[in-house]
Amino acid sequence: MDHIVQGVLKFRSDIYPSRKDLFRSLADSQNPDVLFVTCSDSRIDPNLVTGSHPGDLFICRNAGNIIPPHSNDTGGMTASIEYAVAVLKVRHIIICGHTDCGAIKGALDMSALDGLPHVREWLGHCRSAMEIVRERHDIATGVCLDHQHMDEAIEENVLQQVQHLRTHPVVAAKLATRKIQIHGWIYDIESGEIRCCGQDSLEFQQFDDFYAEVIQRINKD
Repeated sequence: MDHIVQGVLKFRSDIYPSRKDLFRSLADSQNPDVLFVTCSDSRIDPNLVTGSHPGDLFICRNAGNIIPPHSNDTGGMTASIEYAVAVLKVRHIIICGHTDCGAIKGALDMSALDGLPHVREWLGHCRSAMEIVRERHDIATGVCLDHQHMDEAIEENVLQQVQHLRTHPVVAAKLATRKIQIHGWIYDIESGEIRCCGQDSLEFQQFDDFYAEVIQRINKD
């Protein structure tokens, strides 16, 4: 805890004074352009990875960067998505998975989660991704997947969460009117690289290829 306390002291003495105008402008309102959904994993820092600042991202985190399909049962993710899209009017939603994801390790072998009933239930939202991997490799339903399927399962989980997101009425309405875009990302912790897919994609591309037009525009500016 010592380093946390030290960090707060440094924020108060150095960081806040140097960015006082920014924090004052954010004191009464926010206007983020992006809803960023990612894993609770301590190794993921959305602002660091994206070079963004306070007020730029509306961040939602949970184990496995999961978005439950829309239902009449209210949950934190459902409410946050609705607020971000309907009230804050974000124009982009990024679902960011990552390598070595503990949640996906659990989803590969649900039998190991018998002592964690809430984790087991939550990771049920990854089931479609696991079943797709099983089907692709002709592995019987109920048979545990092993570590060799880890990277494939991480990718498929992001693709399936993108599909879950599309079931939320507020998101579906904005997609239909082209007022919002969904991006799927896989962040490689070791290399720092990101691979991406779009809302209608089934495969991931390298970051520079996926955002080639954006990068070209940035370089011109």
